[in-house]
Amino acid sequence: MRNADRLSPLSLATALIPLTLLVACGGKEEKPKPPAPEAGFVVVRTETVPLQIELAGRTAAYEMSEVRPQVSGVVKARLFTEGAIVREGQTLYQIDPSLYQAAVAEARANVASAEATREAADARAGRFRPLAAIEAVSKQDYTDAQATARQAAASVAQNRAQLDTATINLRFTRVPAPITGRIGRSIVTTGALVTTNQADPLTTIQRLDPIYVDIQQSSADLLALRRSLAAGGVVPSSAAVRLRLEDGSEYSAGGTVQFAEAMVDPATGTVTLRARFPNPSGLLLPGMYVRAQLSQATAQDAILVPQQGIARSPRGEATVMLVGPGDKAVERKVKADRTVGDKWLVTDGLKPGDRLIVEGLGRIKVGQAIRPVPAGSKPRPAPRPAAAGGNGGGSATDATGNQPQR
Repeated sequence: MRNADRLSPLSLATALIPLTLLVACGGKEEKPKPPAPEAGFVVVRTETVPLQIELAGRTAAYEMSEVRPQVSGVVKARLFTEGAIVREGQTLYQIDPSLYQAAVAEARANVASAEATREAADARAGRFRPLAAIEAVSKQDYTDAQATARQAAASVAQNRAQLDTATINLRFTRVPAPITGRIGRSIVTTGALVTTNQADPLTTIQRLDPIYVDIQQSSADLLALRRSLAAGGVVPSSAAVRLRLEDGSEYSAGGTVQFAEAMVDPATGTVTLRARFPNPSGLLLPGMYVRAQLSQATAQDAILVPQQGIARSPRGEATVMLVGPGDKAVERKVKADRTVGDKWLVTDGLKPGDRLIVEGLGRIKVGQAIRPVPAGSKPRPAPRPAAAGGNGGGSATDATGNQPQR
């Protein structure tokens, strides 16, 4: 009985060792693997894309005329309101016509005198004709009479030309508007002396509806465009133009490109494109700075991708992440040199059908397994990881299968 009592503590300890190991083994769990990150993707497609560019430009009057006098004299009256619309042929200034009226009267008198002389010469030559036939007068006298008659007719023509000149000069004393448009301020006032060859204009008229916009494009960009058109893949676009004004607002009416100059400005290295815009309200004024938006070419089978799908290396190389085989992330280099709206235009490196990752890029590494979902869809709950052991996550049990008492 004593031996049994002496061995009972040792036997008890020996019996508890397997139980302790079972409890320790039952409570040890392996750390579960994190679920694959979700990746939102878009399917790459081709489309026809107009290649928009934005260039600086200046507005210019459709027509402009500097009004100058064609005769000399004193300005008697100004017959227009500064800043108003004037019509072609409308009288703007009245120059003192007194001297020119006198010149017209003198020219008329000279014409009358020459006509009288011509009539007398014609009559004398007419009387000499039958007399010369019967040799009552010499043939020389008859020839001289005919010459005098022709001289008298020429004198009439000269005097009539002088009368026409005097009449024209008299008409020029009323200075007309050469074009229809908005007239500027008057440089001269009533009583000023103006001359035929003066350097300064009397005023300026500008036609503002329609109005021109002169757009500057670098010769390098124009050369690249022509090469693209020659190589194919892009086709010429329509000549439609939109304007953005100095305050950032957009001009309501659209315009069209009229022509491009055939030379490069050596000072700026640019080529001028001229566009025409309607301007019925007169909002556009000559000399305004504007930004012109136009499409010179249209890319066929172009690929546009969201900007968040393009990453740039320190060297500026563009890369994208794609859903690869086995739903693993794959990195690929692409060529994306320009934007179209809020997207990048990719010209190399992608093909239709590629699944481009645009969401969840911050959680994805190259070669990592991912869960691809269409971009913009609601996130799905990640699947729960499988238990590491048969009782993983459960309560530890003793050797008899019963839960230990706590």
